[in-house]
Amino acid sequence: MCRAIDSALAQTFPVDEIIVVDDGSTDGTREALLDRYGDRIRYTWQPNAGVSAARNLGMSIAQGRYFAWLDSDDEWLPGKTARQHAWLEAHPDYGMVVCDIEMVDADLQVIGHYIRRDVIREDGWALRWALSNPALAPASTLLRRGVYEDIGGFDESLRTAEDIDYHLRIARRWRIGVVEETLVRTMRGHEGLSAQSRTYDDYLMVFERAVRDAQGFVEDRERFQALAKAYARNARGLMLRSRWRDALRLMPKAWRHGDAGTRRQVLGLVPFALKRRLHTLLHRH
Repeated sequence: MCRAIDSALAQTFPVDEIIVVDDGSTDGTREALLDRYGDRIRYTWQPNAGVSAARNLGMSIAQGRYFAWLDSDDEWLPGKTARQHAWLEAHPDYGMVVCDIEMVDADLQVIGHYIRRDVIREDGWALRWALSNPALAPASTLLRRGVYEDIGGFDESLRTAEDIDYHLRIARRWRIGVVEETLVRTMRGHEGLSAQSRTYDDYLMVFERAVRDAQGFVEDRERFQALAKAYARNARGLMLRSRWRDALRLMPKAWRHGDAGTRRQVLGLVPFALKRRLHTLLHRH
């Protein structure tokens, strides 16, 4: 957590208010943080209610015109707020701006990069692009207070996929822009919420709802293509979790809605499933 807070304090464009929401810890976190940071942070505690409730609490008490999130295992690079604040000031009709991401493992070794322009191909109404890859990476965003006042907070009924849901809700109502620079470092590969098996269930519920809500905003062909790819992607993930029946249920849906490329992907799942199943059976004995 200190690495995240230190990175917020190190911004070249000063952050007016750093709110730390403690989601139910009982290990002396409050005392340790206040001893280290004093009045440079605003500490608040809530009974354990999950990441969505924690973010919502933070936004509900924030004073600023712009909101940015930072999870405890991520960090901002020094120019993050400066570059994104300047971008939104120059584009007053946009609700949110995102940036490129450097992904690291638990040892802080670089394992990849997420280039936003590979997904959001042009600034503006980005729902069609977000449906193709709805990953948000909350640490990479800066949004106007007006976005929160318009669409509300994160869905607290979701234990996972809440950031995907929020991204898609924003994209339906607000323009989104991209700063084409790596301004954030996020940790991947640890067994957090995004590694839970139920992530696939939450993801599909969120995605199916988003595709329905996108009617009239995105062409039907693009909506159904995005849905087919999501079914195929999640079928593979469910196989990795040995949830065979759930995976098989998604494969015909992906085939029905998909184009030739997606159908090839579905066909490729058949030998993949056989190999996984054989591997599972062999390691049982």
